[in-house]
Amino acid sequence: MSSHLPILYSFRRCPYAMRARLALYSSKISHEHREINLKNKPLEMLAISQKGTVPVMFLENGDLLEESLDIMKWAFKISNLPTDDVQLIQENDTTFKQALDRYKYPGRYAEEIGINYQEECEYFLQKLENQLSPFLRGNTISFLDLAIFPFVRQFSMVNPDWFEIQPYPHIKVWLRSFISSQLFEEVMQKFLFWTPENKPSLVLF
Repeated sequence: MSSHLPILYSFRRCPYAMRARLALYSSKISHEHREINLKNKPLEMLAISQKGTVPVMFLENGDLLEESLDIMKWAFKISNLPTDDVQLIQENDTTFKQALDRYKYPGRYAEEIGINYQEECEYFLQKLENQLSPFLRGNTISFLDLAIFPFVRQFSMVNPDWFEIQPYPHIKVWLRSFISSQLFEEVMQKFLFWTPENKPSLVLF
């Protein structure tokens, strides 16, 4: 069953999928949402994207966007909004994300002796704390905020009691402004896992 709209394969809690949805919703781009069971990935998704991870976006013209930042850039271009392709995003997606995974899932990875991954994450957080005013590009939410927020939110949730007493006042206000927003509420709505037999879940603007 086809909706004749761009199709987003997503997973609600994945930070990469989350930032793709933030860009689509803030750009008001209608699309079909397909929520994926990561333990039972649909053959339809694997047939168009062998990487087997979300997000994946299949456009009406047959083009495929397989990276979250590519989906964000496409959405912002459609809506004539400015994009950022700056060092902070690259650092978020590499050194910060690597340390975050090891902080969140101790023992899952081959640990390097003597490394405190919480402290490794904090090097990046301090950069954000120094730049926020109140957002990363000044007074309004930007591409940069949307790209980085899901990962910092994930960090704050690993040990929320500890995080709450840390000296990051600007980050805490920034996180709360996102989490309490209508945009975030819409982006985090729950969908049933998609199957070809189900009626399409459409996000319409």
